[in-house]
Amino acid sequence: MLKRTPLFPVYARYNAKTVEFGGWEMPVQFASIKEEHEAVRTRAGLFDVSHMGEIAVRGRGSLAFLQKLMTNDVAKLRPGRAQYTLMCNEDGGTVDDLLIYQKGESDYLLVVNAANTEKDFAWLNEHIDADVELDNVSAQTAQLALQGPAAERVLQKLTNLDLPAMRPFSFQDNVEVAGVKALVSRTGYTGEDGFEIYCQAEDAITLWEAILTAGAEDGVLPCGLGARDTLRFEACLPLYGQELSETISPLEAGLGFAVKTEKESPFIGQAALKRQKEAGPPRRLVGIEMMDRGIPRHGCRVFAGSAEVGFITTGTQSPTLKKNIGLALVTADVAATGQVVEVDIRGKRLKAKIVPIPFYKRTKS
Repeated sequence: MLKRTPLFPVYARYNAKTVEFGGWEMPVQFASIKEEHEAVRTRAGLFDVSHMGEIAVRGRGSLAFLQKLMTNDVAKLRPGRAQYTLMCNEDGGTVDDLLIYQKGESDYLLVVNAANTEKDFAWLNEHIDADVELDNVSAQTAQLALQGPAAERVLQKLTNLDLPAMRPFSFQDNVEVAGVKALVSRTGYTGEDGFEIYCQAEDAITLWEAILTAGAEDGVLPCGLGARDTLRFEACLPLYGQELSETISPLEAGLGFAVKTEKESPFIGQAALKRQKEAGPPRRLVGIEMMDRGIPRHGCRVFAGSAEVGFITTGTQSPTLKKNIGLALVTADVAATGQVVEVDIRGKRLKAKIVPIPFYKRTKS
């Protein structure tokens, strides 16, 4: 039986087409992936991301506990700030990538990938310290993401919170949005400016309808996971299970900014990642642009001459660039921009070249 989010009852009203994703029945699209993608790049879109996992970490030992598990330096956080980080195994492979919100002195909220929630909760419990409390609050929490250049203007109609004063990766808890108590965070997974809004599960429908009503004149569309994937892909934001896994390290995936191998408190995977950093990662995540006609898809093999050098992690026809592009994990010796490779698409070797990433970077207004 697939799990459903608190917003499932309203999907039909917006003509949602649902698919299975990480054990959940989620909307892949409402209008069309292309229209929704374009809405987020030019106006704004509203996503139901209530399938994501939320884990509360509290207690005097919280900071030391999180420092032991996270690759980033959690000590750099302050209440009201969020941080992107990863958890790794001893070999430096990725257990998950996540956001940490510091709500109070010894009060943190972890937001993890939907399909990994149970695995992550078990991993945290396996390494728990005596003065730490863990609580999986996913079932009672809903999460909506309003993303795009018009997001701030639309959301401001519904709250007294001073949104222009909020910096990226800052948040406010216990804020009223459309009469609903929420945590509002200036974060997202689309490459655009935007907000992620966390509320009690029972308030999700009220919030969803209020945001779409407030955004009607700005052309805000409800958006599904299809557009969320093409948007994050163009911005080269990793998806766990594709760009990251227990056999792919954050350094291979180009996430060195979130791996503090020099931080004072040791963390799981630190020694392996330090060695990898010093020697240079054996594989690298690169951008691929097709020269021959064909769309590279997840799992397609990549060749340089007769040697198999890697595989496509994500590929599609980019709605913004109108090109067939992909992300590929390849051996470091063929990772240079301009290198010509071949991608095996349905048994045919098609020419492609390695190009700089990200494919898309928003221009700040």
